[in-house]
Amino acid sequence: MRSALQKSPIPHTHTFLAKVLKNPVFDPSWHFHSEYQLFAVLRGRGTRFIGDNIKPFKEGDFTFTGPNLPHLWRSEHEGSQEEGSTWCEGIVVYFHSSFIGENLLQKEEGIKLRQLFKKSLRGIEVSGKTAEITRKMLLNLLTLDGFDGVLELLKLLNCLANTKEIELLASPGYTNSLKEGDTERMNKVYAHVMKHFKRKIAVSELAELTNMTPTSFSRYFRVHANKTFSEFISEIRIGHACKLLIEKKMNASQACYESGFHTLSNFNRQFKAITKRTPLAYKKEYLVK
Repeated sequence: MRSALQKSPIPHTHTFLAKVLKNPVFDPSWHFHSEYQLFAVLRGRGTRFIGDNIKPFKEGDFTFTGPNLPHLWRSEHEGSQEEGSTWCEGIVVYFHSSFIGENLLQKEEGIKLRQLFKKSLRGIEVSGKTAEITRKMLLNLLTLDGFDGVLELLKLLNCLANTKEIELLASPGYTNSLKEGDTERMNKVYAHVMKHFKRKIAVSELAELTNMTPTSFSRYFRVHANKTFSEFISEIRIGHACKLLIEKKMNASQACYESGFHTLSNFNRQFKAITKRTPLAYKKEYLVK
């Protein structure tokens, strides 16, 4: 498994790196790095983890994550090696804020950029017209050389700094407490849960997987995930239910049992607690968009 902290992918001769990702899955390992990251999903679906935020991802998603914010994109087709419709494709851009210069960021002209960079420490999801515009800018960055690329990146960041079509992802109190060894342990947990979340998963099962006692695992998980293990399982199941409601056009009862819940009343309660709306209201809101 790769190390959580890596050597910067940005060449020493450049201020940023833009590249296309085309693989069976996006980077499925829980990790973090010192660069800012812009990321647009062109193809692929699954579950996205940013800090303590868990959401399904799909084509068109655009995110901006700040330095050392743990993240991973786990494809629903993970394990498929044959190139085809199940492969994931996206555009990623890495950069350091130093390419702008600390002097500018402290001036009046740099206030909004400075605020944007601060927001990115919690992870940002971009939506609406802004997401469409910035996706095109990312595509442009793949073809631009020299200072033209730097100007396009600045325009993109300025667009993000001046839009209201953003949502902050990790909770306000989230802090990254992970060390390099922790990422391997958390990856084991995430992989196991994503494979088995439709059935009952006991804490003792994960404790054995991570060579810990149930009490130690519960305490460890809460510290590093910023939520209890039961809350984590519920968010995974509700995220899956959201995909079933929209993509598979299931009703609430079908999505409930297909997502690992045993009673419709508990499903409805958990769904509203996590999404702030009922399953029916969620479907209606999505169809209006």
